[in-house]
Amino acid sequence: MAGRGRLVPTLGVVALGTVGYYLYSAGGNPKVAEKKFEHDAASAAARVKGDLPGKGKEAKLQGEVWAKQAGAKLDHAVDDAKATLHETDAKLSAKMAEADAKIDHLKAEGIQKAKELRKDTDKKIDEFDTTVIRKTQEAKSGIASWFGFGK
Repeated sequence: MAGRGRLVPTLGVVALGTVGYYLYSAGGNPKVAEKKFEHDAASAAARVKGDLPGKGKEAKLQGEVWAKQAGAKLDHAVDDAKATLHETDAKLSAKMAEADAKIDHLKAEGIQKAKELRKDTDKKIDEFDTTVIRKTQEAKSGIASWFGFGK
């Protein structure tokens, strides 16, 4: 609170000093002093806002340049990813075609081996049947000879 009591008179003295300066520099003409004050205030505001005229435009242009560079980098990364995807897809398709060919080959080979096995099995069965029939006939003739019916 004590600082506030000193602040008001200090601001009053600064305001009176400013008014006095502008009236003195304008030769005592209040209208000229007002215009000079407005000009100085506008100049100070311009310096605070951007220091130099066009600085805001330069920042905007620089931002656009950075945005274009970032966009180009992003486009390049997307293109690289697409190329890698297409390359991987082509490799995968080739591997799938190779696997299909191998499956077809193994299938044909399996069918051929099954046919050979069936042929061999049929041959063995025929041989077994022939042996059984021959042995049966031999056994019949041997038994019949015991009873006087045979050879």
